[in-house]
Amino acid sequence: MAAPQPAWSYATLKEVAAVLADTADGLTGKEIGNLLLRLGMADPLPTATKRDRLTEAFVARQNKDSNPRRIITFIVHAMEPVRYRDRPELFTLRQDRLNERLAFVGLHVNDKGQVARGTRAQTLDEAARIATSIRDELQRRKTHSEVLRYCSVEVLKRAHFHACLEATKSIFDRLRTMTGVSGDGATLVDAALSLGKSGTPALAINSLSTQTEKDEQTGLANLVKGLGGLYRNPTAHDPRLNRSVSDEELLEVLTMVSMVHRRLDGVRR
Repeated sequence: MAAPQPAWSYATLKEVAAVLADTADGLTGKEIGNLLLRLGMADPLPTATKRDRLTEAFVARQNKDSNPRRIITFIVHAMEPVRYRDRPELFTLRQDRLNERLAFVGLHVNDKGQVARGTRAQTLDEAARIATSIRDELQRRKTHSEVLRYCSVEVLKRAHFHACLEATKSIFDRLRTMTGVSGDGATLVDAALSLGKSGTPALAINSLSTQTEKDEQTGLANLVKGLGGLYRNPTAHDPRLNRSVSDEELLEVLTMVSMVHRRLDGVRR
């Protein structure tokens, strides 16, 4: 970065510290202590909770320097990509959370783990738009929990190819669980959702009392088969390098899979 930024507000320092010292996904107490020592930063509250400890360390250093340059250096060291070689999804998770906070001071953490200048946010909505990741967008869309349970790690790793595979697999796994049928693919879908000769599927998404409702049932069965044909089967068999899935396509696929799960939530057996 070029010239030092103006001092950050206490709220900004506290929020950045909260991300880096998060109870579940943040740096350990030992990592925080080691980084503070390496960077020559005071550790005013070494026995406090991680968040309070790091917040006070940030406040003390900014008061000394009258600018947040050393806090930015701390972020860069904490986000050094080599630290995340075994857990790339953790890098993305922290990056996303930091960027929503840093948007208020016109900064962001890029994919190299460096802090760079960006668009400054004035409101919460602006910060969300600036820092929005696929994970955030899925949460905004209230994506079904079954989708996130199957592919959240792949989404955080930005492994779109495998996220599509895991998401579509979630439908077939759920059909097996709900019906007890051990098949797969179109055979499984027919056993679970198709009207068949009896006109009564194992899992009915409505009362099937009108032709429209029967068409709706058949449409869902065909949609699930189509998702399998478009994403599950080719993804399972083609080399990853031969399959390119954009951010937009991934969101569309996961949204469709989410819709299928919501329809399965209300089935009649």
